[in-house]
Amino acid sequence: MTSRADKLGRMVSLVKLQLRLSEWQLAHLRQQERNLDDQQEWLVRALNDGKPPAGSSSDSIARRLNRASVGARAVKEQASRQLDQVRRESRRVKQLEEVAKAALADKLRDAEKRSLEEMTGVSPAVREWTPRPASRNKT
Repeated sequence: MTSRADKLGRMVSLVKLQLRLSEWQLAHLRQQERNLDDQQEWLVRALNDGKPPAGSSSDSIARRLNRASVGARAVKEQASRQLDQVRRESRRVKQLEEVAKAALADKLRDAEKRSLEEMTGVSPAVREWTPRPASRNKT
């Protein structure tokens, strides 16, 4: 039987993998952004030079520039959403790591407790039948 700490550890690993995938997707989107920005810059220079490259007219360059601008806006919006997702997943990883750390500490405390019980010869069955002191909490 796997413990809660083990399950949480596996969950942390999975969420970290999801975070890495989201970060990779964000990096890919940013690369697309740079490529589109470079393309726009090249097209603007081609229009400003007054001499379009061979086989292109200023109208075709303007259309390409328009498509590149629309694509760049779409990629920037998508990158913004992806950045938000990366931030959410990063927070989730941190929260799960804290919960997993606490569960592991509980597991270690329980193991130490069992070990001490074995060393002192107190079995769990005896402990259950041992009367517990009354609570002294005053309300």
